[in-house]
Amino acid sequence: MTAQRLPETTAHVRITYHSWQQGKLEGEVNANEFVWEFQWKFRGGLLTVEPSLGRALIQEPLGRFLERFDYQLEPGGDYSFTIRADL
Repeated sequence: MTAQRLPETTAHVRITYHSWQQGKLEGEVNANEFVWEFQWKFRGGLLTVEPSLGRALIQEPLGRFLERFDYQLEPGGDYSFTIRADL
């Protein structure tokens, strides 16, 4: 039996707001036809993603991306990461 690989999709992230004092990062992420806005309160580890349509597909990979690159993310910056899922 051969393991099937999940399709890969590139998610594009734009950071719109970053505040060390408030412990908050905001931005937009899009993949395929989906577009979400997110807010990450990195001091408490709380990530909110809106709208709810497709949120289950993006929230976990976005959270991992933000945790991995948080110190490198700047407002106005454009970033990307790969999602292995069927969107």
